[in-house]
Amino acid sequence: MRHPFPDPARPAGTSRRTVLAMACASLVTAPLLAPSRAAATPARAAGLDDPAKKEIAMQLVSSAENSSLDWKAQYQYIEDIGDGRGYTAGIIGFCSGTGDMLDLVELYSDRSPGNVLARYLPALREVDGSDSHEGLDPGYPDDWRRAAGDPEFRRAQDDERDRVYFDPAVRRGKEDGLRTLGQFAYYDAIVMHGDGGDPASFGSIRDRALGNARPPAEGGDEVAYLHAFLDARVWAMKQEEAHSDTSRVDTAQRVFLNEGNLDLDPPLDWHVYGDSYHIG
Repeated sequence: MRHPFPDPARPAGTSRRTVLAMACASLVTAPLLAPSRAAATPARAAGLDDPAKKEIAMQLVSSAENSSLDWKAQYQYIEDIGDGRGYTAGIIGFCSGTGDMLDLVELYSDRSPGNVLARYLPALREVDGSDSHEGLDPGYPDDWRRAAGDPEFRRAQDDERDRVYFDPAVRRGKEDGLRTLGQFAYYDAIVMHGDGGDPASFGSIRDRALGNARPPAEGGDEVAYLHAFLDARVWAMKQEEAHSDTSRVDTAQRVFLNEGNLDLDPPLDWHVYGDSYHIG
């Protein structure tokens, strides 16, 4: 969704439709692993690619991206939110200015030639890397919503989300020896920051964390490493004014980590941008 650019944060109680920058949130300190939750946790439970855990991941991301747990309602979403990335749309915020929307529509057109979005491919190639709507307006938003009624387009969105964001995050998390929460922390970082080469990308965030702690695959303590990773993530978010509200880390992922919930087991309670959420 965000390669090469990250997604802007939203103020409390607002949706992605009213994006505003907010003051920097204070970084939460890292207490010790809660022994009661840790003692009840199996040594190796299902990873984030377990269907039930993946559903939780989609809801957690949607709470931050769409101010809703109903991530499946976002296939038809499309809007220019004024962040310099052109149109933002779909379940993971594919952007006309960052290449992933173009990849998605190309995949959809390969599978369903002559679909309602296929005629916009030349324009999507032209506007890639900019916030321009040239060749897309006025019909593109309505046609996107129309395409969202096609199961093949929804399937294409799922597949591109997995190919570009979800699968790489889970794979890297497992390689680092991380359990479900750590894999999710990687996924949320790639969704927002992309996996490019800039200083605020996922790879740079991970490198920054590795400078302070070792992951379990290298003999390190998982809790200490995840705190280092979240610290690095907060640093990266604060490099852009639109990310100055770090609550999706501080009052969500950090909460689960402080509880010792490394397997991301429900019930889950968290806050993002001032809104409260619960998964029972």
